[in-house]
Amino acid sequence: MQAAALYRSSIGKKALMAITGVIWIGYVVLHMYGNLKVFQGAEYFNEYAEGLRHLGAPVFGYLHLLTLARIILVAALVIHVWAAFVLYQQAWTARPASYASRKIVQANYAALTMRYGGILLVLFVLFHLMQLTWGVPGVSSDFIPGDAYHNVIAAFQAWPVVVVYLLALVALGFHLFHGTWSMFQTLGLNSREWDASIRGLAWLVAIVVPVGFAVVPVAVQFGILQ
Repeated sequence: MQAAALYRSSIGKKALMAITGVIWIGYVVLHMYGNLKVFQGAEYFNEYAEGLRHLGAPVFGYLHLLTLARIILVAALVIHVWAAFVLYQQAWTARPASYASRKIVQANYAALTMRYGGILLVLFVLFHLMQLTWGVPGVSSDFIPGDAYHNVIAAFQAWPVVVVYLLALVALGFHLFHGTWSMFQTLGLNSREWDASIRGLAWLVAIVVPVGFAVVPVAVQFGILQ
């Protein structure tokens, strides 16, 4: 009963957002690190991409752990979006009708753009999957199954795609900053003496991860990767 009550409460939903946020922060950090392997050449990067399908071998079979990771990521995303939507609805319902003109007091820009940035990121993830994972015709350019290096280079040779990618990374930076900081707050792991350190960590994640992702399309555009 207590678990069900916590699940239905605002605190419980914020905790779910924090936990699922941790899962996705861990994923984007690892994904960014993996993307940087493209600078080691086509053969190495393609071996790395194929190696992801054999994670855990020989104990686990082909695609077993990768499929499990995908299921966890999708579930975490759905729960995260659901909790955010319900909390937004609750906040909107609780807001007095006379509160017509809202004033921004201490909310920073990252916090104010979390909702819209989150929607943009979900749409971008779908576009990213269609382009570089599924090879959807009309979205993906010259997609070759099994040749991850070629697909990355082909995708980022189009400057409009790079612009969309970089804009999505700006949204990701804001989301990571506010999400990392609020995660510690929600889970009760923050205190006044640690606040500066937590904010520093949030800034570090919010800068390093987007920049790490951005160097790949920029390198393609400048001919460093080809």
